[in-house]
Amino acid sequence: MTKSTTLGIDHLGLSVKDLEASKAFFENALGWTQFGGNPDYPSVYITDGTSKITLWQCKGDALNEFDRHKNVGLHHLALKVPTAEALRAVFETVRSWPGVKIEFAPELSGNGPKEHFMIYEPGGTRLEVSFDPR
Repeated sequence: MTKSTTLGIDHLGLSVKDLEASKAFFENALGWTQFGGNPDYPSVYITDGTSKITLWQCKGDALNEFDRHKNVGLHHLALKVPTAEALRAVFETVRSWPGVKIEFAPELSGNGPKEHFMIYEPGGTRLEVSFDPR
């Protein structure tokens, strides 16, 4: 086997339909912090202290909604939490967040023991939050 020449993901860039709504969601619902951005190509750089995401404002009025079955690229972004209690607490916070669409509430992933839920954040990205006790 060949040794990898990469060191993991530096950051993930997401194009969003509403930059301010996505920024507010990541900061206020998930507790992330802004660490930069680019006002000329509207973007915000955010982190949870481990992972980094760049949110980029889509341009134009005729935006294509996220479709994991028809678009090449991102299927979903998966974030992990440390406990089952944290998973449920995050779900309780985001379930009524403005602009969030719930795909499904916390449930076992397959036969478990991993648990997860899926939502669409206000900017349109499909987001999974999971806890795996293994």
